[in-house]
Amino acid sequence: MLKVLTLCSLMMLFVGLGNLTQAQDSSSDQGSLNGGTIDSQFDYIYNVSNNYQEYKVVKRTNLDRLKSNILDSMRTMRQEVLDLKTQISSQKDSIGTMNTVLLQAEADKEEAIAAKDNFTFFGIGIHKGVYSSMMWLLVAILAVALAFFSMQYLRSFKKIKKAQKDLAEVQEEFDSHRKNTLERERKLKRELVDAQMGKK
Repeated sequence: MLKVLTLCSLMMLFVGLGNLTQAQDSSSDQGSLNGGTIDSQFDYIYNVSNNYQEYKVVKRTNLDRLKSNILDSMRTMRQEVLDLKTQISSQKDSIGTMNTVLLQAEADKEEAIAAKDNFTFFGIGIHKGVYSSMMWLLVAILAVALAFFSMQYLRSFKKIKKAQKDLAEVQEEFDSHRKNTLERERKLKRELVDAQMGKK
């Protein structure tokens, strides 16, 4: 009865481990417990077991061998699961590292773009677009100032020319007046001299 219960337990274990594999089975009767899948090893035990009423009588050696094979397969699968977990953990670490590198690369890219579009002017960070607008505004203001001062200069130049012309005319009139005055003075002196000579 214990053997039957053990066989039932092993059958339930077989359902859970149906996909476990072992080496290729050999052609001899004993060889089928030394290789092949767990499924084929159960089939082999079922086929070589004797019947007793509605039960199957299984040899203890076959049962021990099957148990050993199942335990070996479970150990192998556990090791594979551990290896896979280690691999997954390593891949997660690699993905985390790559995400960190990617975020750093994004930050560096944003910083490079900001540095390309900005520069320092008198210790103040200025965007190139703002700087360009300020420079064009300054050029426009200087152009307006130049035009204004040029107009003022032309007006002043015309006034100066007119003042110089007026001054030349006044100077000419003054010279003419002085000349006339000198002539009159001479004339008066002559007349005075003549008058004094006539009295004598």
